[in-house]
Amino acid sequence: MREALIIILIAAALSGIATPFVKRLACKWGVVDVPGDRRRIHTKTTPLMGGVAIYLSFILVLLLVKDMELKKRLGIIIGGTIITAGGLLDDKYNLKPVIKLCFQIAGTLALISSGVMIRFITNPLWGDESLSIGLLSIPITILWVVGITNALNLIDGLDGLAAGIACISSFTILVVALMNGRSSAAVMSAILCGAILGFLPYNYNPASIFLGDTGSQLLGFLLATIAMEGAIKSAAVFSIAVPILALGLPISDTLFAMIRRKVNGKPIMQGDRGHLHHRLLDMGLSQRKAVLIMYLISAVLGSFAILAMEISNDKAYFMLGCVICILVVVAWKLGFFKSKD
Repeated sequence: MREALIIILIAAALSGIATPFVKRLACKWGVVDVPGDRRRIHTKTTPLMGGVAIYLSFILVLLLVKDMELKKRLGIIIGGTIITAGGLLDDKYNLKPVIKLCFQIAGTLALISSGVMIRFITNPLWGDESLSIGLLSIPITILWVVGITNALNLIDGLDGLAAGIACISSFTILVVALMNGRSSAAVMSAILCGAILGFLPYNYNPASIFLGDTGSQLLGFLLATIAMEGAIKSAAVFSIAVPILALGLPISDTLFAMIRRKVNGKPIMQGDRGHLHHRLLDMGLSQRKAVLIMYLISAVLGSFAILAMEISNDKAYFMLGCVICILVVVAWKLGFFKSKD
């Protein structure tokens, strides 16, 4: 843990130093967010590209550490670079969804080619046995990484929200990885946690720079990657309940949005004001209070993820099922499946 704290501090210092330079660069290149629709909460033009500072910090520290296979490290660097490039182009030119998806799949394939993928999963039906998913490894890995990448992108609606939740999730996976002796995942979690912490002072309300798609997609991509490496109990078996709980808030918010739009006959990719952070604002909460509440929810789910790693598979799945049921009931009662437009 002491080594992890040192890595966190180094990564935080690097991203903290890089962010002001990235901010000026974004303004110079005209990569800024201009308020233009009612889904946007901010009222002034704000530079994007904050994710570049996190990217630089993460990559630099990752290149310095030694507790990781070179092939996997290169796969993560190449994949993260592809995602960051796609995010930058999207922040500047507002790419079509299909083009964004192509960048996300390309980044994921870079991961898979380096050996970072889901091959075995814990059996949800009985005991502590594992299931080999064989030829499904590639499509399931793509679905997982692309899904989490977009989940972080969709939840990025308030100052410091996506970055803070990603920080909590990365710290959760850090604890899980340390408990399970997954050194490479622990190192990556520590780097990401630190890189986000160095950026957050600039991104917390009132934000002077946003993550942009550059950052939100990169955070989702890296969290999905780290979860694949860290949420493993033994014999390379992926413990499904752990990452789903650790990333429970962005996953549930995204799934509820998809269901809401489908039920109301709207395109799944069309934005709306039905996300949790919009609901909290509509209840009269300030941005800071809404963000803090979502931080708390994410921390609680993270605690369940840590517990899920310590108990048997059947108990972990039972706990996951209970959490899902509670979230669905609460979402139903609060009208999350009704359109707000």
